[in-house]
Amino acid sequence: MNGDEGDGQSSPVGRLAATVERLRQEVRAAQAEADGRALIELAKGILVERLGCGPAQASRQLAELTAQAGVTPLEFAVDVINQASRDRLSEVTSAFLAATASADPPEGHSSAVRLRTAESGALAADDTQAVADSLLEHALTPLGAEAVAIWALGADGSLTLAGSAGFSSAEAGRWRHVPPGVTTVARRGLTERSGEWIRSLSETGLPSIGQHAHPDGGRVAVPAEAGGRIHGVLEIAWPTPLESPPPAIVRQVEALAELCAHTLQTYTLQHPEGASGPRVLPDVSELMDLADGLHDPALVLVPHLGSDGRLVDFRIHHVNSRFLDPAGRPRGAVNGAMLLEAYPMAAGHSELFERIESVYATGEPYRAPRMRLTALVDDVQLAAVADINISRHGGSVLLIWRIEDETARLASLLQHAQRLGRIGGFEENLLTGEITWNGQLFHLYGKPVSDSPVPLEELPAHAHPDDSVAIGRFLRTVLHQRRPASTAFRLQRPDGVTRHIRVVAEPVLDSSGQLYMLRGAYQDISAHHWTEVALAATRDQLAHSEQQASERDRLTLQLQHAIMPPTQAPLEVPGLDVAVRYRPAETQHLVGGDWYDAVVLPSRLVLLCVGDVAGHGIEAATSMVVLRNALRGLAVTGAGPGQLLSWLNMVAHHLTGAVTATAVCGLYDPETHTLRWARAGHLPPVLVRGSEAAPLPLVTGLLLGAVPEATYQEHEVQLAVDDTLLMYTDGLIERRDRSVEESLAQFLTVARAVPPTLDQQLDRLLTHSRSDTDDDTCIVGIRVA
Repeated sequence: MNGDEGDGQSSPVGRLAATVERLRQEVRAAQAEADGRALIELAKGILVERLGCGPAQASRQLAELTAQAGVTPLEFAVDVINQASRDRLSEVTSAFLAATASADPPEGHSSAVRLRTAESGALAADDTQAVADSLLEHALTPLGAEAVAIWALGADGSLTLAGSAGFSSAEAGRWRHVPPGVTTVARRGLTERSGEWIRSLSETGLPSIGQHAHPDGGRVAVPAEAGGRIHGVLEIAWPTPLESPPPAIVRQVEALAELCAHTLQTYTLQHPEGASGPRVLPDVSELMDLADGLHDPALVLVPHLGSDGRLVDFRIHHVNSRFLDPAGRPRGAVNGAMLLEAYPMAAGHSELFERIESVYATGEPYRAPRMRLTALVDDVQLAAVADINISRHGGSVLLIWRIEDETARLASLLQHAQRLGRIGGFEENLLTGEITWNGQLFHLYGKPVSDSPVPLEELPAHAHPDDSVAIGRFLRTVLHQRRPASTAFRLQRPDGVTRHIRVVAEPVLDSSGQLYMLRGAYQDISAHHWTEVALAATRDQLAHSEQQASERDRLTLQLQHAIMPPTQAPLEVPGLDVAVRYRPAETQHLVGGDWYDAVVLPSRLVLLCVGDVAGHGIEAATSMVVLRNALRGLAVTGAGPGQLLSWLNMVAHHLTGAVTATAVCGLYDPETHTLRWARAGHLPPVLVRGSEAAPLPLVTGLLLGAVPEATYQEHEVQLAVDDTLLMYTDGLIERRDRSVEESLAQFLTVARAVPPTLDQQLDRLLTHSRSDTDDDTCIVGIRVA
């Protein structure tokens, strides 16, 4: 085989392919030339209108201006159209040019030419498939898009693929119809006016046409809206992830979606059948007939568009005979007016206008119970509550509202109030003998509504005999003295149940002052009566408990004062001054278990101790007595302070009902001036020497009563002349808002000032105490002389 025979162009198949490609290019060139001629002729028409000349002169003028500008006639024609139209497409042309400047224009056409060509094709075509092809070829391919789908929105909420380009025919067939309620990318695009911009289709998991070709590609779904009504969705597919687009590109896509809306209007009229079968688009006259046949007030609204073709308001085209204006205006004052003019508050907090606008745009009906309707009449705001129904029918909107009957609503509220309050009303005509009871009163009496009501004069026969005097006084006041009156009595019902009832009645006099009618009410106060009885019993019990508690506190305080007097006679010890102070709690019920002791033992040693039993009241006071007396008895054995606390711990754990307490115990030897001491969970003593005050070393020792057996460490300190040793309970320093360390530091500051006598020093410590717990306080002080 030679080279010529191997050349595909010389083979029959190769020649046939070349011929097909040549013919395809000729068809494209013819289409481009036809589109170009349409744009050039449109530019000539603009010059004829602007210059007031004929077609021939406009053609020469266009050629001269094109030559001066140095561009092609087609590009100059597009510039003329953009300058003349100043439409939405013109606003985004500059942004479109900037975004597509890097793309190589086919056949030498600029991006502006392709954009106007796409618009021309969209407006001229009545076939959405041709519109999809034109948009993809002229407007979307320079942006990197690979496919486009135009969806028509059905009256039932379904989506129909009206046209597509870039998708295979098999894929388009599979996505021919999307039933209502199925969430897809296109469906998501209906919910937002700005559309749904998706970076990558795989990130959302939403199904869509062509999803398997480029699963990571970007998608855009923008509602195709015209005149405030959404006719469908424009969906655009990119092969790669879509980064966040600039606002100019967003406006361009919205402009292309608006072009699709004009074609979808024609498509909807040509394809009225939907998922549920053929449907008929009613005109306004049919909708008016429908409104007139309703039993509820209804308005027929038609959209009112502004000069830019956008929805600005709705005109009230018709109101039916049952229409009731919230402001009480006649139907003629509302019929024919703009909705926002008749009800300017509709755009406020009730969102009524936004709901109507949404129903008109999407076709999805809206229902709301008890929406507040507001009208502004003569600068007075009037309101009513109504059930709202809004639906779209063809190009109009039907608004139905059922305004609540205020009288019926108040009557219903009164019935509920009477039922909840267990109140029954009556009215008795004394001239005719006619008596009227409501249903609640029959229920209170335990009588069926078929029985005859009981006259007020016969009330004693249905009451407890012991209440006859009170009822007689009540009847004389109402019937003879003709004054309103009330009384409480026990109603004895036929079923044997006794209820406590309060009756209120007032006489009604005629013009001559004669009594002719009685009006009143019965109320079941049984629950209130028994509550009062329970409260009275509770008050008695509370008073008895308070009396017992007061007596208990008094006895506790007497017991404590008998054993622990606030002051004690001076203790006679050679070479040693001893003083004690006891300050009881300010509140009697806080009487606690603080105790102290200072006594000379048979061994001539001085026993010094303070302690604090946990808790308050009689139990704490009696436990304190047990521990104080036990320590005195144990001290005569001659044991040291550590052993004494160990024995006292056994007493607290086994013999006092397992109480717990803290204590510090010391034995002072007047001959050697030494002090041996131990502690059981208590604060250590404080030694004041000269101008310094510091606590003694913290030896170990568990609080009393916590465990059956415990050992306590002892410590010995040598005292000098004029040294002062202080033992105290925590009631002297404890504060709720400070730590123990902070309170102890303040106590040491006060203790450094040494008055002439020990008694003065203890009094000064009590005076400057900053404790805020209202607890008992004990202080034992010794000073070496």
